[in-house]
Amino acid sequence: MKFVGTSNSVFLIPPGEPIPPCMKDTCNDSKSNTSAVHEVVPSVIKVASGNMELVLVAPRLDKLKFLLNERPYKLDEDVETDFQHNRSLYRWQDLLEQIQASEQELRDGLKALSAAEIDGFWRIIDEKTMDEILNMVLNNSILHGWRLNALKEDEVVSILEADGYPRNITLHCLATFGNMVGSSGCSLWSLDEKKVCLHFALQALGGGKMKLEIFLQKWRHRVPSGMHADLKMLEGEVLYEKLGFETWIRAFRVSALPSTPAERFAALFRERPRWNWKDLEPYIRSQQLKFVNLIFQI
Repeated sequence: MKFVGTSNSVFLIPPGEPIPPCMKDTCNDSKSNTSAVHEVVPSVIKVASGNMELVLVAPRLDKLKFLLNERPYKLDEDVETDFQHNRSLYRWQDLLEQIQASEQELRDGLKALSAAEIDGFWRIIDEKTMDEILNMVLNNSILHGWRLNALKEDEVVSILEADGYPRNITLHCLATFGNMVGSSGCSLWSLDEKKVCLHFALQALGGGKMKLEIFLQKWRHRVPSGMHADLKMLEGEVLYEKLGFETWIRAFRVSALPSTPAERFAALFRERPRWNWKDLEPYIRSQQLKFVNLIFQI
């Protein structure tokens, strides 16, 4: 909320007493109208210099990321034997009560974090788990001759279930790295080239900064056959640094930055005191920072 001053005078008046029927009859008499009004109008108790207005603000989703990262889901976890198995786990209603956001903003935030509802709790899937399932899908695509742009849901889920991977986690992996494509009577998934390539790029950079040439070799070696790695896929995910005649690359993800403008800019300029616009723009492109983005372009 914010206070807004007004140029007009606003009078605060307490509720008055109901006008008796006899007084209403008197008010209809034009000769006695003035005296009647003086008797029923209360005095002004305060002059208001302004009013409070509601201001649209961005959702506070940094806390959502913090809460869900407290306990990411792992394939080998056994919540049944954990006497505190509900600790650091959050249902939909829990998140609504703790996160300053509308229901739709909260849904969008969960989707952006690739969160999944597991046994009634919203969880982020552990990166190692997601990598393991994705590689199982890719390996089985070679073994069974699956096309990566036409994976049959029932067949993929059935084979991975036989290897001990839960159905809901496999489906979540398909939704994270792909898109459902239309087909008559059969659910098909198409793996998204950019999402899959980005996953393996970040995996290659897991050890820290490296020379660009070495990174490209590792990245292209990991990418599935038929997909093409392109540095344009890494906007907002990596930073480049020129050291002499060599270019180095390292991970620097927009998703790891604070969502509020002031905190994000502070983090960005701690990272680099000076930025070229083409390097900075991917990190302030989000909906919440669109006004700041516009100012920079002007």
